[in-house]
Amino acid sequence: MPLAPANWKDALAWTRQMVRGQRTAIRFRFQFQDKRRQVAGRGTARVAPPDSLRFDYVGPLGLGAGAAVVVRDSTMWADPEENFRTLVPGIPMLWAALGMVRPPAPDARVETGGVAPRTIWRFIRGGDTLAYVTTDGVPRIIEAEWRQYGKVLARSRTELDRHALPAKAHVDFPEARARFDLTVVAVDTAAAIAPALWRSRR
Repeated sequence: MPLAPANWKDALAWTRQMVRGQRTAIRFRFQFQDKRRQVAGRGTARVAPPDSLRFDYVGPLGLGAGAAVVVRDSTMWADPEENFRTLVPGIPMLWAALGMVRPPAPDARVETGGVAPRTIWRFIRGGDTLAYVTTDGVPRIIEAEWRQYGKVLARSRTELDRHALPAKAHVDFPEARARFDLTVVAVDTAAAIAPALWRSRR
C-alpha cells in the first residue's frame, strides 16, 4: 500500500520502543515443516539488549540439537550451521518472531503510514524490503514481511501478551513452502547469561 516518506531517526525511535531493557530467556516449543520433513522440539532464546541473541533448539529425544549467536542482523556462529539456516533463513524475521524489530540500516529508505490502531513501517535497502505492521490491542500483534526484488521470501505474525512479551508466532516461507511455529512456554526476565554461551555451543 502507498506509504509516506519518513525520517530515518523516527524509524529508529520506533524500533527502540520494542527493545526490552533487561536480559530475557524465552523458552518455547516449535514445529517446523517444509516439503521434505516435519519436526518439532523445544528451545530457548536468550536476549541481551539491545541487539544480541543466543538461540538454542533440540528435537525429540535430544536429536537435532543446535545453537547460534546473532548480533544485530548477522549470525556470529551457528552449530550446525545448515540446521540453523534451515529453521531461520532470515535474521530480521527471527527478531520479529520474538517480538522485536531491528532498526533500519543507516542507508535504508524508510516509509510509514497506517490508521490507529495499526502502524506501518517499511524499510527499503537495495533489493530488500522489510515491512512491519503493529496492531495495538490485547493481544498486540506484530506482522512482518520480507521481500527481495519484489518476491516474498517470508511473512511472520507474532502475538504479544499484556507485558509486551511474545506468546506465540509463526513464520511462513512461501518459496521454500516451509513454516516455523513457535509457542512460548515460559519467560525469565531476570535471566543470567553466562559469558561462555556467546562463544560456543558446548
